[in-house]
Amino acid sequence: MKKKTVLLDQAAMERALTRIAHEIVEKNKGGDHLVLVGIKTRGIPLTKRLQEKIRQIEGITVPTGELDITLYRDDLEEVTADKDPELKGAEIDADLKNKKVILIDDVLYTGRTVRAAMDAVMDIDRPSQIQLGVLVDRGHRELPIRADYVGKNIPTSDEEVIMVQLREVDEQDDVSIYEK
Repeated sequence: MKKKTVLLDQAAMERALTRIAHEIVEKNKGGDHLVLVGIKTRGIPLTKRLQEKIRQIEGITVPTGELDITLYRDDLEEVTADKDPELKGAEIDADLKNKKVILIDDVLYTGRTVRAAMDAVMDIDRPSQIQLGVLVDRGHRELPIRADYVGKNIPTSDEEVIMVQLREVDEQDDVSIYEK
């Protein structure tokens, strides 16, 4: 990969997450009956950050969870051709039945990860609703999936790669675009 361009720095990322938190609270008329579920890997720290921002806005702590969609992927054979899949499972401390589950991920691209996450959630329980929040929507959908909450829309070509770095995983916060 070559030619890195930073699209969101740490401050811009924080503003986007603050806006998403406000939109979640507004659309759902508060934080009651919500569960934020982060999709492994970078969706998990984003979920924790959104939980804290909602706590600051509403004064309540929305339950969170973590979801590993590895075994739900429709390209599992391609992804794990050389090795066995590493399964982390789901860690969700809240009952999902009749709750509004908001899936959180870093980048929305084809929609296949989100489809797999919805399948995993439905195997756990039946929420009243599933919503989607992403830091970046880069387009190129292969499935009829759209995000309810988007930090930034970044139209890309198939020759570009969006890289989200988070301090909890990568020791810095930014969103960059690379050419393949």
